[in-house]
Amino acid sequence: MGRETPKQQQQQQQQVSYTVEQLVAVNPYNPDILPDLENYVNEQVSSQTYSLDANLCLLRLYQFEPERMSTQIVARILVKALMAMPAPDFSLCLFLIPERVQMEEQFKTLIVLSHYLETGRFRQFWDEAAKSRHIVEAVPGFEQAIQTYAIHVLSLTYQKIPRPVLAEAINIEGLSLDKFLEHQAANSGWILEKGHGRGQLIILPRNEFNHPELKKSAADSVPLEHITRIFPILG
Repeated sequence: MGRETPKQQQQQQQQVSYTVEQLVAVNPYNPDILPDLENYVNEQVSSQTYSLDANLCLLRLYQFEPERMSTQIVARILVKALMAMPAPDFSLCLFLIPERVQMEEQFKTLIVLSHYLETGRFRQFWDEAAKSRHIVEAVPGFEQAIQTYAIHVLSLTYQKIPRPVLAEAINIEGLSLDKFLEHQAANSGWILEKGHGRGQLIILPRNEFNHPELKKSAADSVPLEHITRIFPILG
């Protein structure tokens, strides 16, 4: 037998993904699909894909089969859920994890990281994540996903963002930050104001949150003659 071509391998991967999704849709409470769902979590990690429905299904099955729970798999599910923020996936997953499991050190750490992200405390988040690299670095793309989330949060608040605030939020400094800003300016519509170092300002693209516009109310369109007719009545 010859080696499989990349196209055949890709077709097989698509078939596996499709089969898992079918299993979840047709028979989500069958414990026999538990190994398939665990393998699918690992596949999501290696391929940098994501399926919340499949992961929630696995966590529900763990509730019925607690002796079969893999804490490594659960940790990976929670890390992937963190990467999906601002979607509420982390809370949805955590709700299905027994409290006794949540009290394990790695899960307490992930809960703290979630809290820091939800409250926009990015400096504390990166400091805590640095202490727990063995947890978060097991999932490729984690850092980039959190940086994307941090930029999303900043874009809701800032029209112009000081360079130090951005650097702290995305945990990038120096020349790496310069390259990042150049990429964003070329591809995402960011404008870099003249200036260097900590005094530099970055203008973010307009959106309904950082450039709110007052909606014209109905009162603004009342003709003047209607108002003048009211005055005698009031008098």
